[in-house]
Amino acid sequence: MKTREHIIDFIRKQKVAFIASVDEEGFPNIKAMFIPRKIEGNCFYFSTNTSAKRSQQFINNPKASIYFYSKGRFKYEGIMLTGTMEVLQNDEIRQEIWRTGDSIFYKQGVSDPDYCVLKFTAIKGRYYCDLKTESFDIEDLK
Repeated sequence: MKTREHIIDFIRKQKVAFIASVDEEGFPNIKAMFIPRKIEGNCFYFSTNTSAKRSQQFINNPKASIYFYSKGRFKYEGIMLTGTMEVLQNDEIRQEIWRTGDSIFYKQGVSDPDYCVLKFTAIKGRYYCDLKTESFDIEDLK
């Protein structure tokens, strides 16, 4: 089984994250996003719009998954984590992950009501590499 350190290092090297929410009819919805701006323990923090469809879906149903992959010439590696997603709008976390270029998207700056943080808390995962898969509980990782 992979270690927590390997998983976090792998995620930090990626350029894209795929985030899945559940819509009002119970169907999964997937969206590509930038990688998390902050990783702390089992929590992954993403920047997005409060008005985004995904944000509204997470408010209504916090079940979520995130997926990262790397495709090389001879090797494909992927990690899916499942857990819950919270939509945060408190000033402390918004300020913490704010970047200077964000003002392009949020004209009112860090306090823009359309700026929020998605906090994903991983519970379990599935790792794939070299035609092998393994499931794991986050708490069991070393």
